Amino acid sequence: MFCNCQVHRRGLFRFGAGLAVAAGLSRMGAARAQAPSASAGPLPSRSEWLLRGGHVLTMDGSLGDLPVGDVHVREGTIVAVGPKLDAPGAQVVDCRERIVLPGFVDTHWHLWCTALRMVIRADDPQAGYFPTTIRVGPHFTPQDSYIGVRLGVSEGLLSGITTVHDWSHNTVTPEHADAELQALRDLGIRARFSYGASQAHPNTRPMNLQDLARVQKQWASSDGMLGVGACLRTPGVAASRGSIPVDLFRSEFDAIRKLDLPMTIHCGPKGLVELMGNNQLLGPDMLLVHPQGMNPTELKMVGDHRAPWSIAPVIEMSYSAVRNGIIQYEELSRMGVPLGLSIDASAATNADFFNVMRALMWSDWQRHGAPQRLKPRRLVELATLEGARLLGLGDKVGSLTPGKRADIVTVRTDALNMAPVGDPYYAIVFNGQPSNVDTVWVDGRVLVQGGRHTALDPAKTMREAAESARAVNERATRR
Repeated sequence: MFCNCQVHRRGLFRFGAGLAVAAGLSRMGAARAQAPSASAGPLPSRSEWLLRGGHVLTMDGSLGDLPVGDVHVREGTIVAVGPKLDAPGAQVVDCRERIVLPGFVDTHWHLWCTALRMVIRADDPQAGYFPTTIRVGPHFTPQDSYIGVRLGVSEGLLSGITTVHDWSHNTVTPEHADAELQALRDLGIRARFSYGASQAHPNTRPMNLQDLARVQKQWASSDGMLGVGACLRTPGVAASRGSIPVDLFRSEFDAIRKLDLPMTIHCGPKGLVELMGNNQLLGPDMLLVHPQGMNPTELKMVGDHRAPWSIAPVIEMSYSAVRNGIIQYEELSRMGVPLGLSIDASAATNADFFNVMRALMWSDWQRHGAPQRLKPRRLVELATLEGARLLGLGDKVGSLTPGKRADIVTVRTDALNMAPVGDPYYAIVFNGQPSNVDTVWVDGRVLVQGGRHTALDPAKTMREAAESARAVNERATRR
């Protein structure tokens, strides 16, 4: 599909500079020793591209969609979108039989534990996601965290995900935080890293706020590629992972707000939203996760405070429905509450963002039946522009608007599961699979081409993930 494409000639690079994180990371994250087996190369360079002749879904209301259109990218910036653009010297990408759209934005993803899918067994009382992560989380090394993030993001890129919210609720030490951040940077993904307490952190002690401030200062970038936030534990209400006193939660909340950092929290336990609302803990800077089980009072509080929500419909339908009830998408949407979509934990599912869109659609159908209320175009909007806005990145990505950064995905329509395509939104939501993703640009770098990584050795990634999961499980079992 590429004409005169430098990335194609370059071939595969391997990420590996972070494999020795455990041995080489200092507490300030400055020095990293290279593992003897590591083989790393630079990320693909930015260049000038002309994406020619695709069905362009801009997700920009002023531009609309172009059944046959071009996208011009130069050094990571979208320069122009329109029919028959002229870009002398640009590398031309033939996008016929391709849908061209903004990259998908994940708004809540526990990447550190991805490799644990080797040992997790659905919702089994002993080997399910929660008992397994609680049991083995304290035995993770920084290297294990690096490898988990790398595995999850690697799969996500192949599904068209260009931005992730790394919800790190196992930040055991400062070195673990640096390991995850280094993995995000090495992979070239756009990300927010939300720093949290570890699985074994005492519920009477505050999280490491001093190190959170250090991470903010050291790692947050002004170019929108890497942001920092905080994920908080549950205040006052009994939860499977423990709860902390409201006063302790308030002290953490106030300290993080002074740092001007966004916060996020799981909202599974009954009565949590009302407790937070009564204690003035809701607001636009507190991203809530799992919109289920809210009573009318809580829904009004959410609407009054414009509290944003991340929806993880695959997990919420398969794991949480029995405990927490239906996904309250319609209620939140009707109030104009900001919403986004998420994988949640690819240790318990996979990083198929097409399936995430479908799952929310199925949930809506289950509640309301025909006629369909939640339309495919709205689902793609939630997966792109709305997700970007939720993470404070709406001015940089989420739509193919000239001046924004080039986070772009092309989806093949010449595949048996897609063809023939009429409405591209219906094709993406009803029929799309990660195998249909052809090319992925993140900030103008081609990270996936022809459905394959350009800067990663998948076999090495999978082998090291298996070794990591096996070793950490054995360490936890011996204790």
